[in-house]
Amino acid sequence: MAGHSKWANIQHRKGRQDEKRGKAWTRVIREIMVAARTGGGDPSANPRLRLAIDKAKAVNLPADTVKRNIDKATGNLEGVNYEEIRYEGYGIGGAAIIVDCMTDNRVRTVAEVRHAFSKHGGNLGTEGSVSFQFKHCGQLVFAPGTSEDKVMEVALDAGAEDVITDDDGAIEVLTAPADFESVKNALEAAGLKPEIAEVTMRAENTIALSGDDAERMQKLLDVIEDLDDVQDVFHNAEM
Repeated sequence: MAGHSKWANIQHRKGRQDEKRGKAWTRVIREIMVAARTGGGDPSANPRLRLAIDKAKAVNLPADTVKRNIDKATGNLEGVNYEEIRYEGYGIGGAAIIVDCMTDNRVRTVAEVRHAFSKHGGNLGTEGSVSFQFKHCGQLVFAPGTSEDKVMEVALDAGAEDVITDDDGAIEVLTAPADFESVKNALEAAGLKPEIAEVTMRAENTIALSGDDAERMQKLLDVIEDLDDVQDVFHNAEM
């Protein structure tokens, strides 16, 4: 199945995330705490916690910090209780934006998110206003030049839903969220290491933005991503 040219956008997003490593520990700690609180503190029985620990390793979060926050979340140590909230809205040119937050103060968070949207040319929408434009799935992205035949063979055998070759040669493997880990493990065991591997909200259709509109959209996204309570931002703009 063919897809649009996404490699530049994916690399750009990855680069922006790398620039914000200072926030990465905070985000990972919150994810670990929520995963442990909702699914238990045993990683072998909690897939979400396993993924959170993988993220912690990727940003070099110390193992004792991981353990301490699992203990806090499961009641062995006193800690903060975070709740998950999703906001949906529109950016420049009607681009769809989903903002996932973890917060200990819902009133503060919605005020900050609403202010970011309104100040930078967006509009905060209602629940469900844009999420139908996204697919909740596992996504593994391989760089242009990777063997399409090998990726397809391994991925589909491991239970992937689809393999998409984008116009620029990047290869995307899409999975059901529950199958993400097993497909990722199978690909890595075959020597196929993805550039990006995550459970995400993938845009079904994209909106192309260029020039001033692209700059304004990037500014809006940067402001939202820099909010303390924001964990993830998903959008359908190609810039």
